[in-house]
Amino acid sequence: MSPRLLLIYPATHKPGWVKYFQIPSLSLQQVAALIPRHWEVTLIDESQEPVPSGKGYDLVGITAMTHQAVRAYEIADQMKKEGIPVVMGGMHPTVMPDEALAHADAVVIGEADQVMAGLLDDLLANRLQKVYRAPLPTHDSLDIPWSRREILDGKRYLTTQTLQASRGCPYNCSFCTVTPYFGNRFRYRDPADVLAEIRSFPRKLVIFLDDNLLGDPARATPILEGMAELGIRWGSQTSLRFAEDRELLKLVARSGCIGLFVGIESISGPFSLLAKSKGQTPQAELMKRVRDAGLILETSLIFGFDDHGPDIFEKTLRFVEDCSISVPTFNLLTPYPGTGLFQQYEQEGRLLHKDWSRYNHSEVVFRPKLMSPEQLYRGWAEARKTSYSWSSIFSRIRKNPGRRLTNLAYNILRKGPNDRLKEFDDTGYTDDVTPECLREPEHA
Repeated sequence: MSPRLLLIYPATHKPGWVKYFQIPSLSLQQVAALIPRHWEVTLIDESQEPVPSGKGYDLVGITAMTHQAVRAYEIADQMKKEGIPVVMGGMHPTVMPDEALAHADAVVIGEADQVMAGLLDDLLANRLQKVYRAPLPTHDSLDIPWSRREILDGKRYLTTQTLQASRGCPYNCSFCTVTPYFGNRFRYRDPADVLAEIRSFPRKLVIFLDDNLLGDPARATPILEGMAELGIRWGSQTSLRFAEDRELLKLVARSGCIGLFVGIESISGPFSLLAKSKGQTPQAELMKRVRDAGLILETSLIFGFDDHGPDIFEKTLRFVEDCSISVPTFNLLTPYPGTGLFQQYEQEGRLLHKDWSRYNHSEVVFRPKLMSPEQLYRGWAEARKTSYSWSSIFSRIRKNPGRRLTNLAYNILRKGPNDRLKEFDDTGYTDDVTPECLREPEHA
């Protein structure tokens, strides 16, 4: 009888009809691709279906970002009660392995690609180790298998045509976990391999789940040139600085890009990506270039940095209006474990708690420097509601020349969660908001 593996992606809330506009976990599809074909592999996305009993499985694998950790531990505890070995991986177990081991038999630290084969061999030989630590990448190439999309058959998503062309980041922002755990350089797959995987997709829409697809323009260019010949439509996340190169921007548009998600982070202070070095183009001009190229531009802005006082909300709303950002996204600063920011706030005694389920960019989990937690929450909620009023939406769409129907649909999808934001109470709790920009990589 073939050994059986159950992979689980925990849900932190019931998404309702919005689940049909979600995309699936790429990390678990990539883990599934690492499993020898004589194994029987089942993937459960709890937002789509209930978690079954673990009986009959030889191993249960659970991934978790920080906001999923509490639910992941509940599932792991239940599986262990049933006598099924549990391995946990993903960003939160990577940075909190001892905590995860209180609930799991083994923990994968870092990328599973390099350790999964040994883990399975150890399991079948009854010598499963507690920790499987992947070495920190030191090279600039990325060699990963194509994800197993067929494992998602029967589930309904916006698209299952997702992939990664690159990993890693050299910038090491203090609120981000990418650099310390996934390498301080951009690692790219062979362009021919990326394009071959895209050709295997039956439909035209493709989503890249890279942290910064265009981070190294020279290495991204062959991928873009290949996509320009395929007639696809795609979106991804990147740094706005790619638009410094007008020819690269033209190639991005010609390659079929619909829209890009970029981090501005703050309109002021040391964490602002609006600051420019000598000779660089102001980001407001770069945004205009991207819009004029017909691309939808979604920007991430974070409230709660130490230089943010109560006036930051109005200033940010004016900035969003002046720049006519296609889709603005506002998040609350979240000091994730494993980041320099978490370490700083813990040392300063500014963390309000360590209830990981509330580390979700939608609740205040620390004590801000220049305002109260309530002021931060109320200002953030009001900014979101104001930016997604009908007048603001239509003003943005009028000023953006490209893909107006797509842009309108995207804004309407975002309007609902913003309208449903709850008032601040003693806990600052809100359960109607889906995190939109999680600064934790979901890599295998």
